[in-house]
Amino acid sequence: MKLDRVIAVRNNKTIYRDGDKCVKVFNEDYSKADVLNEALNQARIEETGLNIPKVLEVTMVDGKWAIVSEYIKGKTLQQLMDEDVEKKDEYIEMLVDIQLGIHSKECALLNKLKDKMNRKIGMSELDATTRYDLHTRLEGMPKHKKVCHGDLNPSNVIIAEDGTPYILDWAHATQGNASADAARTYLLFWLHGDIEGAKTYLDMFCKKSNTAKQYVQKWMPIVAASQSVKGNEKEREFLLSWVDVVDYE
Repeated sequence: MKLDRVIAVRNNKTIYRDGDKCVKVFNEDYSKADVLNEALNQARIEETGLNIPKVLEVTMVDGKWAIVSEYIKGKTLQQLMDEDVEKKDEYIEMLVDIQLGIHSKECALLNKLKDKMNRKIGMSELDATTRYDLHTRLEGMPKHKKVCHGDLNPSNVIIAEDGTPYILDWAHATQGNASADAARTYLLFWLHGDIEGAKTYLDMFCKKSNTAKQYVQKWMPIVAASQSVKGNEKEREFLLSWVDVVDYE
């Protein structure tokens, strides 16, 4: 395996190209269970028929766990947006269409979104009263079984040279409510510092999915709280600022 061409460096992992293969190498202290779960998620999503790079193997490279997938030649939606700012709305619309395609699928063996969020809220640094409010609100939300990506942003979509979009990074995939997934994408635009993009995204998602904006907004404190247990201090601070859940009648 020739790992001499770095494609990307992310938190806890480095992604390499090896010919027609993409090799995601995780840091030594990365959980083996999380690596295997990500590969399993990706394999299960393959079976839904969505355009994703196929898993080829899970292996070890210099004592580190690695997932080997197909290499897709092309540019990410984020790269395309950065290169042609005037087409930004068009690319955001493409992201929404791709996300709606994901939500049109079901995958019964994926973990349940609500279970994951309840667990993450329980792990957060929020006080007991706030956690209780969040758990209660989460339990009151409608139960759905749609495939949710859990980390969909313009950097996780590659447009191949023939124009076909491929969706990357299925580590956080679950089955659950599509509006929770939309709330996550909205917050990712914010975390990226693109407030205008976040607004455009939410408007387009709600219009195309015929979803009330207020409904997606109801998910935001829940999603923000569940995401606050990972990431750096600045991200945690930002996400916790969204957690304002006490409703006064």
